[in-house]
Amino acid sequence: MTEHPHVAALERLMPPEHGKDEKIDWDAVEDVWGTRFPADYMAFMARYGTGSINGDAGVFSPLPFQGRRWVDDAMKEETANVRYTWKREGGHEALDVHPEHLLAWGVTAGADILCWLTTANDPDRWPVVVCGRHTRSRFTVYPFGMAEFLCRLFEDRFEGFADGCPVSSIFWEKGTPNSFVHSKEAERRWLAGLDPDTGEPDPYADMFPRDKAPGDRESDS
Repeated sequence: MTEHPHVAALERLMPPEHGKDEKIDWDAVEDVWGTRFPADYMAFMARYGTGSINGDAGVFSPLPFQGRRWVDDAMKEETANVRYTWKREGGHEALDVHPEHLLAWGVTAGADILCWLTTANDPDRWPVVVCGRHTRSRFTVYPFGMAEFLCRLFEDRFEGFADGCPVSSIFWEKGTPNSFVHSKEAERRWLAGLDPDTGEPDPYADMFPRDKAPGDRESDS
């Protein structure tokens, strides 16, 4: 795949050393979602994959994958959540779109859902929509793709927008390198008794068995 300019710019702000090529079957993705996906997101999946940004934000895989204890299908789940939130918050009065045009690609620790607005036929023209938990507006559209949106976050380049900061919690520090950790690398670190986000020894490692990370759901059996 040809290098995407916004993903190349993102690499200078967030080194991809702990990323992993997801080797995604994009034809299968189109069969599942009924649409192609933006080129920057496809490039992101090849360079970074699905995982955590600075331990406080996450980017989803477009297809479900088997985790240690259950199937992770976060894109489908958060897309359903953002469409439900749209209806609960006033529907067209909150954001004058059809809810089926909201497609989630990530979340923040501040409980924001990061989405695309998929009204354009060309996925490369999909802007980002932030469904904010503690932002001034519940829904705000930003005229950037996913990779450029992240670059602008890391560089604090949202001057001129009425809402100011697009998200509910600051998970980056301007001028400081950001970190990305692929979900599989985070799992490997946890099983080794290391902090999943930093790779450093985890002072709380002995509090949980190695086959169960904090937040794991209990089986119904």
